[in-house]
Amino acid sequence: MKLSIRLQLSFMMFLEFFIWGAWFVTLGTFLFNNLHATGEQSGSVFSTQSWGAIIAPFIIGLIADRYFNAEKIMGLLHLVGAVLMYQMYRATDITIFYPYVLAYMILYMPTLALVNSISFNQMKDPEKEFSSIRVWGTIGWIAAGLLISYAFFWDSDTNVKEGLLRNTFLLGSISSLVLGLFSFTLPKTPPKVAKGTKVSISDIIGLDALKLLKNKNFLIFFVASILICIPLAFYYQNANPFLSNIGMKNPTGKMTIGQFLEIFFLLLLPFFFKRFGFKFTILMGMLAWAVRYALFAYGNAGDLSFMLIIGIALHGICYDFFFVSGQIYTNAKAGEKYKSAAQGLITLATYGVGMLMGFKIAGIITDMYTKGAGAYDWKMIWIIPSLIALAVFILFLVFFRSKNEAPIPEAELNI
Repeated sequence: MKLSIRLQLSFMMFLEFFIWGAWFVTLGTFLFNNLHATGEQSGSVFSTQSWGAIIAPFIIGLIADRYFNAEKIMGLLHLVGAVLMYQMYRATDITIFYPYVLAYMILYMPTLALVNSISFNQMKDPEKEFSSIRVWGTIGWIAAGLLISYAFFWDSDTNVKEGLLRNTFLLGSISSLVLGLFSFTLPKTPPKVAKGTKVSISDIIGLDALKLLKNKNFLIFFVASILICIPLAFYYQNANPFLSNIGMKNPTGKMTIGQFLEIFFLLLLPFFFKRFGFKFTILMGMLAWAVRYALFAYGNAGDLSFMLIIGIALHGICYDFFFVSGQIYTNAKAGEKYKSAAQGLITLATYGVGMLMGFKIAGIITDMYTKGAGAYDWKMIWIIPSLIALAVFILFLVFFRSKNEAPIPEAELNI
């Protein structure tokens, strides 16, 4: 790959995740403090990510893959997204804010697939080349958090009260505008599917991969993947408001520790797979969720602040050891014929169905333990997802027995 193309793809990936990190991490804090949203309303706003994930395959499968170059449709989506993000910046009420964030996430989530498609189209060996491009996305997310906390100080207690967190949406809007315009300069990525070719709904959302659920071990993994998204939703929705509420300084910047460790543990994954196997690796990821929430429940911003930092740092194990391991496992078990369909199905099940359930439950639990006037029983808000994660850990430990990571035989699928 030419250096100029590598730089283009790296900058594209940096901006793609910089945009998301610029507003999504502090969203919960903004909703609670500035729009005075309830836990259930906050859950509905965060659920727009799930609706975006559910609708994204249709935008990609029915439009992007058939009629337009990927870089052109990505440019258009980000330009419209910049306008929507600006409207989110201007919104002063949750009822005004919600339609804009819903529309934005429906347009943003497909771009996650588009940046991958544009990248893969330029690579001769994606398995070796993609990680060095994708890492710039994580760096972009980290950069956004560091800017918010240590350059602009928007998440300081005083600035939160003054409403300066709304500027995160302006930052996201400007970044989206830049990426939208930059997208039209990216290497051409023509449609994958020829015009006139029939594409079924089953193909788009990976329903053919449902045959894999006939295998007991894959079924247990599939169910566990959905259930573990419930505690994951608590982190996205409540971590930043929690750290801000209890008085931790520069909470957004400190949360980037999780992304730094995510890079580190991603590099360790091959070692764990080789040394301990898939089951142990994914169990470590599940257990890490239970441990991190227990640390959040009993830690504080004073003498026990180290517990909160450890909990944040565990994000690398939580995410990589479960979700990335799960993607690798799905790829191995599905085999060549069902590889794409299986990945689509798992994405729909986790970021779609699982997270949708998770944000709903997180909102209800948060409301249950809200004492009013900005006071929360954070101990119980974190203990509950910790117990859920522990229950999923036990479920997987007891019922998942596979030691063979070879693809599921087609005969077993009754194809």
